[in-house]
Amino acid sequence: MASVVAQCHYIFGLRTGVINNICYFDEQTVIFPCGNNCVRYNIDQRWQRFIPGTEKSQGMQALAISANRRYLAVSERGEKGTITVYDLQHEQSRKRKVLSGGEVPVLEFVSMAFSPDSKYLIGQAGAPDWTLFYWMWEKQKVMASVKTTGSTNPINQVSFNPQDNTQICVSGNGVFKLFRYAEGALKQSNFLKLESHNFLSHTWMSEERVIAGTETGRLLVFESGDLRWEMSVTTKPATQEADRQLERRKPEVKSEGAAPARMPRITAITSYSKGFACSAGPGTVCLFEKTEEKDNYRKTREIRIPADPCSNEPSHAEQQEMVTLCISPSEETLVTSTDRGQLYSITLSSAEMSKGEQAHFEFLSHSFHSNIITGLSICIRKPLIATCSLDHSVRIWNFETNVLELHKEFQEEAFSVALHPSGLFILVGFSDKLRLMNLLIDDVRTFKEFTVRGCRECVFSHGGHMFAAVNGNLIHIYSSTTFDNLLNLKGHNGKVRAIVWSTDDSRLVSCGMDGAVYEWNTLNSKRESESVLKSCSYTGVTISPDAKTIFAVGTDCTLKEIQDCQILREVAADDVAYTTIAMSRSGRVLFAGTSIGTVRAIKYPLSTQKDWIEYQAHSGAVTKMVITFDDQYLLTVSEDCCLLIWKIIDKEGRGLKRDKDITYAEEILITKSDLEEKNQIMMELKTRVEELKMENEYQLRLKDMNYNEKIKDLSEKFVQEIESLKTKNQVLKTEKEKQEMSHLEVTREVVEKHSREQQDFESTSNQKLMLEYEKYQELQLKSQLMQEGYERQLQAMEDSKGRALEELTLFYEAKLQEKMLMLGQCQDESRQQMREFEESKKQMEEDGDREIQDIRIKYERKLRVEKEINLRLKGETGVMRKKFSSLQKDIDDRNVEIEKLRVEQQKLRGVIKSLEKDILGLKKEIQERDETIQDKEKRIYDLKKKNQELEKFKFVLDYKIKELKKQIEPRENDIKEMKEQIQEMEGELDQVHKRNTQLELNITELKLKLKATDKEMHKETQRVRDVEALVRRFKTDLHNCVGFIQEPKRLKDSIRELYDHYVQQSDVVDIVGVDADIQREYSRQREHLERNVASLKRKLAKDTEVHRTENVKIMKENVSLIKEINDLRRELRLVRTQVHDNKSQSGISKKKLSSSDLTALTSVEGRGLVARLNFEEEAERIIQLQRVEIQRLKMQMQGQSHSLIPPSSSTKLPVLTT
Repeated sequence: MASVVAQCHYIFGLRTGVINNICYFDEQTVIFPCGNNCVRYNIDQRWQRFIPGTEKSQGMQALAISANRRYLAVSERGEKGTITVYDLQHEQSRKRKVLSGGEVPVLEFVSMAFSPDSKYLIGQAGAPDWTLFYWMWEKQKVMASVKTTGSTNPINQVSFNPQDNTQICVSGNGVFKLFRYAEGALKQSNFLKLESHNFLSHTWMSEERVIAGTETGRLLVFESGDLRWEMSVTTKPATQEADRQLERRKPEVKSEGAAPARMPRITAITSYSKGFACSAGPGTVCLFEKTEEKDNYRKTREIRIPADPCSNEPSHAEQQEMVTLCISPSEETLVTSTDRGQLYSITLSSAEMSKGEQAHFEFLSHSFHSNIITGLSICIRKPLIATCSLDHSVRIWNFETNVLELHKEFQEEAFSVALHPSGLFILVGFSDKLRLMNLLIDDVRTFKEFTVRGCRECVFSHGGHMFAAVNGNLIHIYSSTTFDNLLNLKGHNGKVRAIVWSTDDSRLVSCGMDGAVYEWNTLNSKRESESVLKSCSYTGVTISPDAKTIFAVGTDCTLKEIQDCQILREVAADDVAYTTIAMSRSGRVLFAGTSIGTVRAIKYPLSTQKDWIEYQAHSGAVTKMVITFDDQYLLTVSEDCCLLIWKIIDKEGRGLKRDKDITYAEEILITKSDLEEKNQIMMELKTRVEELKMENEYQLRLKDMNYNEKIKDLSEKFVQEIESLKTKNQVLKTEKEKQEMSHLEVTREVVEKHSREQQDFESTSNQKLMLEYEKYQELQLKSQLMQEGYERQLQAMEDSKGRALEELTLFYEAKLQEKMLMLGQCQDESRQQMREFEESKKQMEEDGDREIQDIRIKYERKLRVEKEINLRLKGETGVMRKKFSSLQKDIDDRNVEIEKLRVEQQKLRGVIKSLEKDILGLKKEIQERDETIQDKEKRIYDLKKKNQELEKFKFVLDYKIKELKKQIEPRENDIKEMKEQIQEMEGELDQVHKRNTQLELNITELKLKLKATDKEMHKETQRVRDVEALVRRFKTDLHNCVGFIQEPKRLKDSIRELYDHYVQQSDVVDIVGVDADIQREYSRQREHLERNVASLKRKLAKDTEVHRTENVKIMKENVSLIKEINDLRRELRLVRTQVHDNKSQSGISKKKLSSSDLTALTSVEGRGLVARLNFEEEAERIIQLQRVEIQRLKMQMQGQSHSLIPPSSSTKLPVLTT
């Protein structure tokens, strides 16, 4: 294998056409598809990690990330649609599982979603089946599947309930369904008729509430599957602004023709804690928040995509359609992707804070290409990449810092680009001209144009002193300094597809669609070598560093090594066409891009075996490929609008060794006028700063003076207040001293009183204590006496209790024996009763089963009736809701019209004022124009002279026009004939359409009949099952009756019970119903047979009509034939009479004539007779043939007359005359 490998380093672009093509992994990292990879992009640190797509996939269809942000599901289209689940917590994003539809053939999955606990995954398959799959994805097990819609109503989105694993929402064109997973199947839980709405997106707001957006800008809110209310995403100010825009565009509409106004499409919607965000038409996102009343929502903010200042039409950026909306886990940032492959973001906090101003999105990283990238180039002195695209833009990227340096859009499409080795100039091939431009500090500016239209290839030489440009099958070489056309290289018969310079700029190698590879000498324009292979159309060419070997690729799926005009080796590419090729400066490895978007690293020298490594790169064909001059990076661009930077490393993971370190230049170009303008602006700003400083100083002085005056006033006030407070303080001090003196006197008196009271209380308390102590001693003596008495009583009680206990034990033992005997008898009785109970229980159960069956039948009938009533009521409620919603719409429309009229009234007033001003201005203009009229009259005199000369030219041109008209007339006749043919073809086409419609009607009738027969068959099978169950029960009951065959009375009773149980009135009714069904089937078959008979009669009538016309034709032919036969017979009679007369005349003349005359006459008559005899024989033969033909026709007519009705024609054949 190749010792040199390539590793994905960085990618610029976004893959469009992928559902949910951006999602957050964490607060700083987003995941989006680009090329044939998924990219993990860190917004803050600007690094990228890659998740490569699967081999042989035809492209990604949708992304989905789990609720815990751990797993990523990627849907890919191929021979069989698959969903791949990746583990994002693994460093390399390891592939976990691959899911498919199993036995069901699925081409693609258009939408996916993980369950809230990330254990389950749903996937919506695409056309024609539109099957929804419900997986337990870790076990690769399909839990359930269901068909969600018909072939005409596509599904746009599926999602899980955020609190329930079993509930799923599906929305699409005329489809809004809720499914619930139960008992191993997905069952629909709501039944709404919403065919008029095309639901493009939806989101869950809570466990019960879903908000859906439509193609016509309506937001519909559903709760528990029922429509609660709807509103328009456009508010009143927005409608007013739309009206203004319409008024501005009125002249454009008149010139281009009336076009219908587009409604804002709600293509994306996402929920967050405060409410939800949704797209509201081109370039607009609206934020809605909850209101306190009735859980409604109101529009709080409108965020727009800003105009692009680098574009020639800045408003084009504002017309982008939002594809996906995504909010970060902390609800800080909103990210959106557009249909032109751009990524925008905005911090929601800043959007909420700037409520007075218009909020605008910013690019998430950079502006990307939005169409096929057609050109790619690098330079030597700077780490720059130049790309051009069919989106009319040229972009300059930096592969060291991974940023977009410059970007500019032009009027025309750009087909090729070339950077000057210095990195200061750029050559771009547009559809009208080839332009050489300066790369300025902030602009790309043209300074020289060359008349090379649609230049598909242009390349600077390595020295930068020349450049080559392709013009169809010619190659022009120009000087970069004098801009002279030095050489024109002619030789290719087809368009030149690739050119490359040798390292010393002495040779130029080119390849073309004519299968030729030429090596040119750039000094004398001679061909040094050539290799022509007409069976191959070459698309790419490169040259080895020593300029001895040429490598070419083309449409024959091989890589060719060419030396000295001969193909040394051909390496097959496994039925994949190579589109471009590049060789490293070291000559160790070749890189080739393919038509399926992969990149191959091929070891050099080439071997006949498949000695390459293939990498998943792009989702479209690789258009260009370049290796940097230090062999560190490989650059590829593709039809998928992406630029991919690869790091070239060896197998140990180290970069390739450089011959010498390249130091990149930091110089930039700026024009003198721009520099002077910027210097002037800087001077103006400096003077402005100085003026502001002076103003600020003056203002500060004024403020200081004001503040000083205020300080003086305040200090005076404070001094006065301090003095007043001091006087107050002295007064308070004197009062305090007085109060202290009075307080001391009071405290002395209180202390003396307290000491006296304390002495009195101590004496009284001592006396009380003595009395209490005496009482305590008396009570203690009493308690000792009582304790002795109680002890005596206890002993006596214990003795009496022991005796009573012995007597009771003896008594109860005797009783226990008696009870044991009774218990044995009771057990025997209970066993007997249990047997009886079980028998009665069986009988009761049988009776209960019979009653339950009867009740079940009765209640099932009631339930059917209730369901029918319920369905009818649901239909009525749906009609009422529709009426209510239509009336609500009418009210909204009327309010909008009233507001429009008000706005128009205000506008008209403004217009009147402006018109009055215009009248004054026009009066002034009239005076000025009177002066200009005199000047114009002089000009008119000059123009009259020119007019006379032009009339002479006109006379000559009129003569030429007449000659051309004469040439046009025969072509116009041809056109008329072609138009007549087209009209005839259209008539035939109408007949075919009528037949098709008739056949479609027949098919629908047959389908309805088939459905009816299926229903009848299911009913009959159900009846058969019920009858079989009844027969089984009847057999068991009959078997029980046979047991009573010796007891006639019991047998009679049991048979009566059988009759009462099995033969009921409903059975008789059923028999009658069966007879009615038989009658209905008989009448249906009879109608079918009658219809068949009628159709056969119609066919017979048609056939008889056809045969009648054929008979009439045959009769007419017979009439003409008989007439011809009669004419021939008449001629034959005349001929015979003439022969007879001639014979008689010849006999008379023989007698009269002499012998000499007789001989001459006989010779003449002999000749005439021979001729007449020959004519006679010929006539006889013709008559015989005619008779045979008449006989055959008669036989044919007789056979047809037996099989068919004879024609009712009154014409008679003429009689044959013999």
